[in-house]
Amino acid sequence: MRIILIGPPGAGKGTQCQRLVEYLKVPHLSTGEMLRAAIRAGTPEGITAKEYMEHGQLVPDSLVLAMVTKRLETPDCRSGCLLDGFPRTLPQAEMLDDLLERRAMTVDGVIELAVPRDELIRRMLARKRADDNPEVFSKRIVSFETQTAPLLDYYARQGKLASIDGLGAADEIFGRVREAVEQFERRSAAPGGR
Repeated sequence: MRIILIGPPGAGKGTQCQRLVEYLKVPHLSTGEMLRAAIRAGTPEGITAKEYMEHGQLVPDSLVLAMVTKRLETPDCRSGCLLDGFPRTLPQAEMLDDLLERRAMTVDGVIELAVPRDELIRRMLARKRADDNPEVFSKRIVSFETQTAPLLDYYARQGKLASIDGLGAADEIFGRVREAVEQFERRSAAPGGR
């Protein structure tokens, strides 16, 4: 299963990703982690990415896609993966679909963790992480709403979106996530489902 997890900052993606990876027994592909690892390793991609990030700019789609492509071609991703942090924009989603289609693969499902803005801010204030100050956090939410939220319509039109209520205990939320995954599995197992 190839599943994309989408949600605004503070929605609980990290917690649900860990549980989903264990449940599905597939690798977790976090573009943020890939970029940080490339920077630490000093790879050509990492050096280029670092320049953009140090200037507060987004890393170009072409560079992120090259890293995702390389990762998707590793043996542990053959049976599927969980994509987190990619795609972030409509052009990235279209590039991903094209990339997978050329390899006779597809995205099996997209899970949105839906959490109201006031709850996101409450969570941010409660967790006190170094990168969480209200101004930066607000900018990250606005960036999500303008750049990433349009992906929800894109995947809904493909019949691949499951919107999950991100409120409640982590176990409750994961129960809803698991139900969505089971629906994706039934759909992909059906004749003509892939």
